[in-house]
Amino acid sequence: MKMILPEFKKLRKIAGETIVRYRMISEGDRILCGLSGGKDSFVLVELLHQLQKAAPVRFEIAAVTFDPGFPGFNTGAVSGYCREKGWEHHIIKMQIADIIEEKSFEHAPCVLCSRLRRGKLYGLAKELKCNKLALGHHLDDIIVSFIMSLCRGQGVTTMAPVVPQKGEGSVTVIRPMALVPEKLIAACAESMQIPRAGLCRYKEQLDDGDRRYFAQTVAEWEKRIPDLRSNIARSLAHPEVEHLLCPPENN
Repeated sequence: MKMILPEFKKLRKIAGETIVRYRMISEGDRILCGLSGGKDSFVLVELLHQLQKAAPVRFEIAAVTFDPGFPGFNTGAVSGYCREKGWEHHIIKMQIADIIEEKSFEHAPCVLCSRLRRGKLYGLAKELKCNKLALGHHLDDIIVSFIMSLCRGQGVTTMAPVVPQKGEGSVTVIRPMALVPEKLIAACAESMQIPRAGLCRYKEQLDDGDRRYFAQTVAEWEKRIPDLRSNIARSLAHPEVEHLLCPPENN
């Protein structure tokens, strides 16, 4: 029997409590997991397979990798890893660079890519009769999204742990690692010997973007406030609307 490392036990505990708290998984669910090829998504799929063996409810898991068609993107290595693990795995292929050029979106490639990717993921989820779409966003992602939205005047909002969709055959987005810090995920990934999927063609633009900047800012703040991440998570879970700048509702 394979031993579960202490880091993964801790991650499982946090994620398991998050899943129960937000009622993410129910009996008979079929979950499509986004497997980008990065550490977060690999840990997510491993996590759900481990939880599947011990959960009091039965659910199915399938993984999907979005192949953007970038030179050197190694989808084969991701597929090989999934085969070794016995994971159901699917691939969505698109020539993203060509579409971005055609749509003249070179100034904001990530915006268009995100829309295309999400649309394809929803489409495959429905095709595979999956009612849930699991994404590997973690606590750091949620905190940075909150600060970005706040500073850019886009509202007091962030990525929700559960995003239900309406209508027949709808797909609900779940984020099982919503309260897991990125450092813990990185520690778990080190023991998994995951393959390198390749880098995004637009990595330099990502590195110069808001998300990278605010992630570095949070790291700086943490030097002064060691419990910063858990404090922000606690605040986001208990908003006091009456103490914000919301105008009174019309009677």
